[in-house]
Amino acid sequence: MEFKSKIKTIEWVDTYSKMVDQTVIPYEYKFVNITSGEDMFNAIRNMIVRGAPAIGIAGAHGVILFAQEGAEKFDTREEFVNWLIEKAENMKTSRPTAVNLMWAVQKQIEVINNSKSDIKGIIEELKTNAIKLENEDIEINKKIGDYGAEVVPKGATILTHCNAGALATVGYGTALGVVRSAFAKDNTVQVFADETRPRQQGARITTFELAMDGIPVTLITDGMCSYFMKKGMIDMVVVGADRIAANGDTANKIGTYTVAIAAKYHNVPFYIAAPLSTIDTSIKTGDEIVIEERSREEVTHINGKIICAPEVNVINPGFDVTPHELIAGIITEKGILRPDYNKSIAEAFS
Repeated sequence: MEFKSKIKTIEWVDTYSKMVDQTVIPYEYKFVNITSGEDMFNAIRNMIVRGAPAIGIAGAHGVILFAQEGAEKFDTREEFVNWLIEKAENMKTSRPTAVNLMWAVQKQIEVINNSKSDIKGIIEELKTNAIKLENEDIEINKKIGDYGAEVVPKGATILTHCNAGALATVGYGTALGVVRSAFAKDNTVQVFADETRPRQQGARITTFELAMDGIPVTLITDGMCSYFMKKGMIDMVVVGADRIAANGDTANKIGTYTVAIAAKYHNVPFYIAAPLSTIDTSIKTGDEIVIEERSREEVTHINGKIICAPEVNVINPGFDVTPHELIAGIITEKGILRPDYNKSIAEAFS
């Protein structure tokens, strides 16, 4: 049985990008229309759209939005192309860690560079390519889900960290894609979701979408995972990824590394679920991954109210890197990659 998620996070509609505003979940479930390239840059940076695959599609849409604006500014094709590529390259900087953004924007730059069309034709080719990337994302996630479901024990309780679900992708999800595919085969599967400080993506978003789809979910705080692992209440961990190095080292939301250490100690298998587009073979290890530093207010405030001494020092990295030694497998659309990751990742791209 195929699981039908009710969520489609982002899609191109005629002349604009339509996306779920993830900053207001769970209080509201609403869509916003992004109509300019600059607004898309800010939507990515301010996490109206979040999750590596969804950010990638948003970046691809942003290139179209800039192209539409450029069509009104330039008379010559050469000026238009040069300006548009500059805007596209800048779009990559809106979130520095998630490699899917760079990947998808680069796909649009390739369309621009390879096009033989006039300005209007380039815009149409960019739209076609973006919609193609949207559709491929859903199909890739379903393959990831089906491969991942093969290693989910009957009646398993799966721990997740952050949100790698339909709302982190175009639809279906990576880590939650595994959950959805497993649940379609065995409706006794359930989820424990870490709240994921400081932005509470697990509490706000993971629990929201699982409840919407009728999948049992229990919310726990970030510091509780070891407690439940020791009690034998967690059977496996599945998380998403924002960038994976050639050796399997994986950047994901801050706190993932802690979960992986706890899982290793308690003999709980720890899996990454991510498309091949999240793997950056240009970097050898996780030491080369740029970690985004985010604002202090994410830590010092909840719902606009300060929760600590105003003058306290804050360090707020958005991600950490889990060493490949702690990862049981990387679930991709080509199957589950196993150690030695240098070898299995290289083979996946061959």
